[in-house]
Amino acid sequence: MTIKYSGYIIKPMTTKDKLLTIKEVAEFLRVSERSVTRYIEAGRLKASKVGWWRIKQSDLDDFLKKTSNVNNKKR
Repeated sequence: MTIKYSGYIIKPMTTKDKLLTIKEVAEFLRVSERSVTRYIEAGRLKASKVGWWRIKQSDLDDFLKKTSNVNNKKR
């Protein structure tokens, strides 16, 4: 289902697009809220400022993939 509002098309959020707060991300990663803020300020973690910083679940998943030490070598 999509909704039109002032010329914009708004689609319902999927689980992957759930918006998380800095506190929720910090608890999930088991780091301080300041560390999450530093990741955002350094450009390592994508976020949008809507009053406060909000992080999409899919961007957190990408961050975790990029910072993983698992090597995906091609054979």
